[in-house]
Amino acid sequence: MKFGHLKGLATLLLAAISSGCVAQPPSMQGYSGKPGGYGKAESPGHAPVIVTDFSTLVLRNGPAVVNISTTTPKPTAETRRLWPPAGRNDDPFSRFFEQFSSATPGFTGDPSQNLGSGFIVNASGYILTASQVITGAAKVKVTLNDGRKFKATVVGNDPASGIAMLKVPATNLPTLKIGSVASEKAGNWVASIGNPYGMSDTVTAGIISNMARELPRSSYIPLIQTDMTESAGDAGSPVLDPGGHVIGMETPVMRSFGGVDGLAFAIPIDEAMKVEQQLQQHHQVRHGRLGITVQDVSAPLAQAFGMTKTKGALVSFVNPGGPAARAGLRSGDVILQIDGAATDSTRLPMNVADLKPGTTVHLVYWRDNAAHNASIVLGKRGNGAQSSTASARATASDGLTVRGLTAEEQHDAGVKGGVRVVESAGPAAFAGIEAGDIILMVDNKPISSPMQFRDKVDSSGRSLALLVERNGERMFVTMDTG
Repeated sequence: MKFGHLKGLATLLLAAISSGCVAQPPSMQGYSGKPGGYGKAESPGHAPVIVTDFSTLVLRNGPAVVNISTTTPKPTAETRRLWPPAGRNDDPFSRFFEQFSSATPGFTGDPSQNLGSGFIVNASGYILTASQVITGAAKVKVTLNDGRKFKATVVGNDPASGIAMLKVPATNLPTLKIGSVASEKAGNWVASIGNPYGMSDTVTAGIISNMARELPRSSYIPLIQTDMTESAGDAGSPVLDPGGHVIGMETPVMRSFGGVDGLAFAIPIDEAMKVEQQLQQHHQVRHGRLGITVQDVSAPLAQAFGMTKTKGALVSFVNPGGPAARAGLRSGDVILQIDGAATDSTRLPMNVADLKPGTTVHLVYWRDNAAHNASIVLGKRGNGAQSSTASARATASDGLTVRGLTAEEQHDAGVKGGVRVVESAGPAAFAGIEAGDIILMVDNKPISSPMQFRDKVDSSGRSLALLVERNGERMFVTMDTG
């Protein structure tokens, strides 16, 4: 055989081998056009496709991911003393003023700063992020992908789900495509665009490890577990399928466990958008509550309870005086259905939390080798057995969360109307307002409900004057919300 023929044959062989080893870009790998369309086998007999190129995903979706920077006050500042003047400490109001002031003038330390991420869900400036990013923040600053910086307003914060919403004064902003987890499963490829340690436009890719991971001290929502690494500043980052659809939002649950490399968790976007709609419309989310703790039904437990299948949610604890206790449920009951749909320990918390307090639900549960029925009026998640007047809450942009006063509380305090401070953070904490205080007026106008309080605060200017009562004594407190 001539040398030229050997050279030509070698060239052909090299080309054939090369074409079989080089990974094709995602655009050539059969993307279906649906959320989660990449990374799927073309037919049952084919191996799953490996995604090797996320550049188009980043190019298209990066502009809608934002950096969030917050400032949280560590100490409580001294309220500026307006009366009595210096040298008049014999005045009976001196003790009251001291309650609102720290023992040492000024701060005892510097405010702390926190970094996070978020993504734009509405072109008018609405941004979704993790609750932990902005909880307790005095100031929230958003930096867009194009470098523009804005002071953000907290539209609403729902720690129960781990979701918060911000608003910036900008329009015609890029948005992300909202997908669904319905077709997602363990092994599918995902990517995240975030801001670890303040380094924006950082892309991480990996696979889904588990679609419904329940963790203690976390959201009531089962989380998506991935093998991506979670770092400081990643909270609130969108988790995307290779087609660029958001399927989840990163949540920093691993802080509770001291941090574990190679693990990251995300709130499924389907549940996040349910919360987002309520935050945008009502600035708060009201979750239903049964007042029980549930666990999985294992095979040994099912056998012990006389059940032929491992199904349902086993009640391990019933809160005394709660909705379930009043309906007669007890530890050892296994809840099989809620409103005609099968449920288990993973779905039941979501089933209940998605409903409003006051909703009547119909349960089928297993007890003493037989199925039973119960109708239960849901309470409100996070509040014990409060009256309906006191259970309504509102959070304003000044960092105050307040609730209404019961008739008994108004009688004991000798007031008409007013709201009780549940939590004080941000500018409110700087002003010396504490949980338990009663706010009677905003800018010299009486208030009688949480919604009225929020509306008056939102419509006021940069500086507010609040009439506060504490331990039977009253004073006006000025607060700068700028």
